[in-house]
Amino acid sequence: MPIRVAIPDMVSPSYFPAIAAVELGFFAKEGLDATVELIFPVTKTYEELREGRLDFVGGAAHAALYAFRDWRGCGLLCALSQNMYWFLVVRSDLGAKRGDLSVLKGLRIGAAPGPVDGLKRMLAESGIDPEREVRIGPVAGSSGSGVSFGMAAARALEERAIDGFWANGMGAEVALRGGFGTLVIDARRGDGPSGSQHYTFPALVATRERIDGSPETVAAAVRAVVAAQEALKRDPSLAARAARRHFPDAELALIPELVRRDAQYYDALISPASVRALNGFAKATGLLSGEPAYEQVVAAHLMI
Repeated sequence: MPIRVAIPDMVSPSYFPAIAAVELGFFAKEGLDATVELIFPVTKTYEELREGRLDFVGGAAHAALYAFRDWRGCGLLCALSQNMYWFLVVRSDLGAKRGDLSVLKGLRIGAAPGPVDGLKRMLAESGIDPEREVRIGPVAGSSGSGVSFGMAAARALEERAIDGFWANGMGAEVALRGGFGTLVIDARRGDGPSGSQHYTFPALVATRERIDGSPETVAAAVRAVVAAQEALKRDPSLAARAARRHFPDAELALIPELVRRDAQYYDALISPASVRALNGFAKATGLLSGEPAYEQVVAAHLMI
């Protein structure tokens, strides 16, 4: 039976090392017959993992806590890349300045479950009430089968159905190149409040049952992801080959450049500092109740 790897956004650079690990044959080189599929939103992706219907999830690290309370029953295996990886884009006619979150007051902002936590926390730390001063909600049509949230958000922004969105790099790139969006926050590169780039990161995640019961398979999956990261760093053009079964033509042409920009963040190590920041963010958002040790969060014996 194939190994099922699921991610919550397919036409996106956010979880691309997981796609590449499957599509460039790195899972196969480890003796694993793997497939990659889209299950949206990330909260549902992790629920499917919890229920045993998936083998691995590539998703926002903090969002695992929606399905695995206080990290019980799951473990982070490796980082798909470093830092929080979403972009805040608003209508180009608003004259927004880079880093100025105050422009969001009174606006309609599209954000998906899970990622929205990062945006709300940045707003709160900037003295803006995310519940009262900004209208944050889902994007119409983004939950259908096979739909990429970032692409749906970009279309909604172009059609003026929303005033801005918090989504992946592909959606941001389409909006910026189309001239109808202005970049306010590139979270990964530190545009938000101090330390906000470390709220969360994309991770490969498995259940503790699988980690303990099939350690060889889990270690092989980690090696496959690391090999994919290294291959993409050496040659970002490989991204087009990895994406060709999943991306529309226009976005297929963009993905090598987006991977080239992100390649410096392709480091699989999950450091103790990253876990402290992750846990701090999860506590601040009400997803975590205690102070779990590093080993309770990360499958330490699989450290890169």
